[in-house]
Amino acid sequence: MNSIKLPRIETLLRLGLGALFIFASFSKIADPAGFAASISNYRMLPELLVALMAAVLPWLELLCGLALLLNRWTPGASLLIVLMNAVFIVAIASAMARGLDISCGCFSTSGAGSRAGLARLLEDLLFLAAAGWLYLRAAIGLYATPHRPGR
Repeated sequence: MNSIKLPRIETLLRLGLGALFIFASFSKIADPAGFAASISNYRMLPELLVALMAAVLPWLELLCGLALLLNRWTPGASLLIVLMNAVFIVAIASAMARGLDISCGCFSTSGAGSRAGLARLLEDLLFLAAAGWLYLRAAIGLYATPHRPGR
């Protein structure tokens, strides 16, 4: 792959992940109680942490998504997305291992959303890989950011 195409791919990854995480945050911000119920369905956290996660996670998703879209703080935003996806992967794998038939809570808090299963697990692995790529490239200074004279 030549050096001209790589920055385009990274830009598409950054914009795609940014838009995805912004979109994922909307229903959770609009319905924190519904999102708390989705988190609780995984049966992994005490209620106090469920409430805290339901209050914080959607805003973190929104901020990370905006940072990627605006090409600001790319290393930090992509690292946080890696960490969030790692948590999502553990939660979904745990639900699958325990035979829980629950909504993943990924893009909808209604309970009628996608099931926590293999498709969501693979999807989150893909998002983790994309965010990991962005993080590594940005952290070591290889990510092609627009040159801004005087900065």
